[in-house]
Amino acid sequence: MSRFTSSLGLLCQVNAFPFLLLSYTLFVVLGGVVFTAVEMPVEKELRAEVEELHSVFLQENQCVEESRLMELLEEVLSAYHGDVSVLKADADQSNYDIISSLYYVIVTLTTMGSDSYTPKSDEAKLFCIFYCTLGIPLTLFLLTLLSNLLLPIITYAPVHHLHTHWALPYTRATVTHAALLSVLLLFLLFLLPSLLVCAVEPEWSFLDALFFCFLILSTVGQGGKCVGRSWSPAARDTLNLLTTCYLLVGLVLLLTFKETILQVPQVRAVIRLFSGAQYAELEGINLNEMTLSEDTCEEEPQYFSSICTVSSAPLQLMSPCSTLHTT
Repeated sequence: MSRFTSSLGLLCQVNAFPFLLLSYTLFVVLGGVVFTAVEMPVEKELRAEVEELHSVFLQENQCVEESRLMELLEEVLSAYHGDVSVLKADADQSNYDIISSLYYVIVTLTTMGSDSYTPKSDEAKLFCIFYCTLGIPLTLFLLTLLSNLLLPIITYAPVHHLHTHWALPYTRATVTHAALLSVLLLFLLFLLPSLLVCAVEPEWSFLDALFFCFLILSTVGQGGKCVGRSWSPAARDTLNLLTTCYLLVGLVLLLTFKETILQVPQVRAVIRLFSGAQYAELEGINLNEMTLSEDTCEEEPQYFSSICTVSSAPLQLMSPCSTLHTT
């Protein structure tokens, strides 16, 4: 029985990545099946309501031709999806002033995109292609750099404090810190902003607001909803600015959280399991050892015993090159 168990474990280790790929494929298919089962009845219900309203309007207004009505609805819906104001009360609103354009640039460079801000002219579309080709990698590089600058403060220092002052083992310290950081980010990036969205949009439920914040930080989009659509232009500009700051700060913190999770030994063990021996070899490579040569060996003596080892025996210095030439 033990021999069979060991053989099965070895088989799982060898085929870990194909198994992960198959599991992910099944996971994607499951998501599609669930969305179809849940959303299709709602779509059919909404479609039936619109068709009923359409029929009632034509019966009450027999002088209106159905074809002309459909043309009007198509134009209005097209303008609405482009967030272009078509009502007289909103005719003075512009979605391409400097603040709105900067908002569109930020959401595009962060790969979130916008459900309403889209280029209308061919010149803008062509410029967007070349601009984003350079801007998206630059933005990702900058966000990663900011995340690396925060790592010593958010990750390394707290783990070191838990390990030295609280006498927690390193593994437990990393797990504890990752758990506390996840709770803190959940409150700061999702729960608190969702409450603020519910405050400015009373018609939204908390779930709608939470889903809106999740879609923004996951760079998926805005879920077809726009906060402050009926607000004044100045208020919408301020809201766009706050949303941009929320997006950038949230992405930096999420990237930092990702690096924090990668410091957990259990997570690294899982990565080694699915990545194979190549990842373990790369992980064990020390860049300082790669630059070490025999020319600099004599200038950099190393301690034979660790400096922090408590022992009555004197420390012995040994050149790293001596071990290379002795047999």
